[in-house]
Amino acid sequence: MKRGKKYQEAKKLLEADKLYDPKDALDLVKKMAFAKFDETIEVSVALNIKKSHSIRDTFVLPHQFTAEKKILVFAKGEKAEEAKAAGATYVGDDDYIQKVKDGWTDFDVCIATPDMMKDVGKLGPALGRRGLMPNPRTKTVTNDITATVAELKKGRIEFRADKTGVVHLAVGKLSMPLEQVQQNLLLFFSELIQKRPTDLKGEFIKSVYISSTMGPAVKLDNAVITSARSA
Repeated sequence: MKRGKKYQEAKKLLEADKLYDPKDALDLVKKMAFAKFDETIEVSVALNIKKSHSIRDTFVLPHQFTAEKKILVFAKGEKAEEAKAAGATYVGDDDYIQKVKDGWTDFDVCIATPDMMKDVGKLGPALGRRGLMPNPRTKTVTNDITATVAELKKGRIEFRADKTGVVHLAVGKLSMPLEQVQQNLLLFFSELIQKRPTDLKGEFIKSVYISSTMGPAVKLDNAVITSARSA
């Protein structure tokens, strides 16, 4: 892929073959940024996993940087009232199931009570391709509606390894204090290493890179992830 002059100039700040710690990497990412908008800071972690392994979880970043999510809750009766009281953006059952079938997509995350999943599960073509299907593993199939909505409103996010074994996650914006971005990053590392498969042999982490939306990627020292366990 051919890169522009600004990218090439920014890349000159990278030291060849150097592995950076998070603080130095974030400082460098900020120095190399050249876009005229508030770029997102993203981390990519390549994992040494098998196709049978599933790396997926949710957690709440200590420092938020995105707009509050529009939350759709599929629930009936008391649980529907609970969702409304908790501040969910949309709450319903058959009416919202039909809206989604008809192509409505004005929401960012879905929650469903277990009794609703028989019908919500039929929305696979609409929700599955957007990664929005409620799932017990991401705590979006639950009867604990109040706590789940509260966490999502605080900014609970999901990370997962794609088909190539890479986890991509946004951890902040360039306009944020870099100390806050670093705290987000280290918490992500701490959460990720807890997902190491028990049957995995060898190293779990193959490589870690951090970059802004448009800027060059900085390679981190894999050891920082292990140390994040106690951060």
